[in-house]
Amino acid sequence: MTTPAVSFEFFPPRNLDQSFRLWDTARALAPLQPDFVSVTYGAGGTTRQLTHEAVTALASHYGLNVAAHLTCVDATREETMQIVADYAAAGVHEIVALRGDAPQGQDRFTAHPQGFANSVDLIEAIAARGDMTIRCGAYPEPHPESPDTAADVAWLKRKSDAGATSAITQFFFDADTFFRFRDQCDAAGVTATILPGILPIQSWAGARRFAERCGTSVPAWAEEAFAHAGKEGEARLALDVCVKLCEDLVAGGVDKLHFYTLNKPELVLKVCAALGVMPKDALPEVA
Repeated sequence: MTTPAVSFEFFPPRNLDQSFRLWDTARALAPLQPDFVSVTYGAGGTTRQLTHEAVTALASHYGLNVAAHLTCVDATREETMQIVADYAAAGVHEIVALRGDAPQGQDRFTAHPQGFANSVDLIEAIAARGDMTIRCGAYPEPHPESPDTAADVAWLKRKSDAGATSAITQFFFDADTFFRFRDQCDAAGVTATILPGILPIQSWAGARRFAERCGTSVPAWAEEAFAHAGKEGEARLALDVCVKLCEDLVAGGVDKLHFYTLNKPELVLKVCAALGVMPKDALPEVA
């Protein structure tokens, strides 16, 4: 089996304990030499400053190639593009450009009157700078606000045409879900590289909540397997399920995997080891 390249998603810490968890996670996963790591934005843009601090710290302290999440939520175009300029000045040249979720207290996304209307507008503006690698989001199953996958494919085509060179999918449980989506994107002329987003199941209850929130279908086999595994067997089953999904993807021609770490490295490290992705020499911390 071909050894895939990997990348990781982190979220910014909101308190001291979470800060220690992030740095421990980065220290544990950095020796795998990921293609890049990304740092999320909180819902409604609530962690904008924390995201910026985490991105710049990971880039400067660990020498990682960091892609900063950036959304259209609750900011003017000028404010948003200033964030991009600040990242560039700090040596960060990758952005994951997203529309973002609704601001707190709202049911649906509403663009700021002086802000970007959607992710395509944001991508076009960042691409016009000419100094950023732009990644975007993709939905192998219908986005909660989308009528069907065909509409999501068409929207991804617009993002690709606007300047996004890769797309990270929402997580899914079956490799065939990704392959169907990839084939539809190929047929539609999407040129962006599509990276499957992998969620190692740290908690089955948590994974089900994530799935419900983002429109990921939960197959009957997964419900049954985790119900029978019980608390004692859940961790082993989670490892087996994740490794099998990744192996199926690699067997189908996927050569890059993006892991949603939830700032917990242990299961991610075990999955990567099973795939042959082993730590290289420990990366020196950058002063």
